[in-house]
Amino acid sequence: MKEIILVGAGSALGGIGRYLLGHLAGRFFVVGAIPFGTLFVNMLGCFLAGIFVDRFLAGAGDNLRLLLLVGFCGGFTTFSAFGVETIHLIHSGNIYSAITYVILSVILGLSAVRLGLLFNSAF
Repeated sequence: MKEIILVGAGSALGGIGRYLLGHLAGRFFVVGAIPFGTLFVNMLGCFLAGIFVDRFLAGAGDNLRLLLLVGFCGGFTTFSAFGVETIHLIHSGNIYSAITYVILSVILGLSAVRLGLLFNSAF
């Protein structure tokens, strides 16, 4: 139960941070039609996940990992999890798996969005 509360609290803070920073970045940095607010949040989330994984959480224990990495970064952006998992595959020597994961994530993710749009339009 404690683990669920830690993840939930971190997710709530991450979601709020995502909304606020994404909104601000989108207002101040306009680059054509690029959703810069989302791009900014995704890159910041990856940066924070890298800090948490490599330095801070290496010896900090599971509670802090659940609160900050799984909860906060997960609520802030799932792109950070994608980044961490891809780098982990590369560092583990699984280069082909990393490339496959990136390609599948992009193609299947975009396809799933399109499928969801088609599903909505059917009803």
